[in-house]
Amino acid sequence: MREEAPFSTLYVGALLAVPGLLAWVTGRALLFPSLGPSAFLLATVRTGEVTSPRRVVGGHVIGVLAGLVAYHTIAPGLEVTASAPMLTVAQLRLVASGILAATLTSGGMLATETVHPPACATTLIVSLGLLPSVVDGALIVFAVVVLVLLHALVTDTQSFATHRARDD
Repeated sequence: MREEAPFSTLYVGALLAVPGLLAWVTGRALLFPSLGPSAFLLATVRTGEVTSPRRVVGGHVIGVLAGLVAYHTIAPGLEVTASAPMLTVAQLRLVASGILAATLTSGGMLATETVHPPACATTLIVSLGLLPSVVDGALIVFAVVVLVLLHALVTDTQSFATHRARDD
């Protein structure tokens, strides 16, 4: 086990605690499945291109936009459920919405150099009708921005402390 593992483990929880608390206080979906992998990347990679705010936020923005386009074009009013009847048109529309959204998200992230794999989960959350409104999309982006700002605050504080220790 890497010696940073205990810190990284707790750091994932700390990063998710703020949007989780905001979700609890507001009753809104500010804690959603794809936020976990984003927090994990920030906690374990910490700095560099993979965790740049442009990639993390940009990837999720593209995922939200692609999900909204796919959902509202192909499957408005539908929502994926744990079990659905076989071979229904509604189920086919949801499947098509998810496939289109993932395709658009992948292409959009590659074209804009904002590749962030968790955004492919975000696009499915939106396109499958779990968080399909524009307000939901805005809240997803808001939660990602909160996560990235929190991470920037922590890494800037750590960097400052490291530089100060070297100067002393």
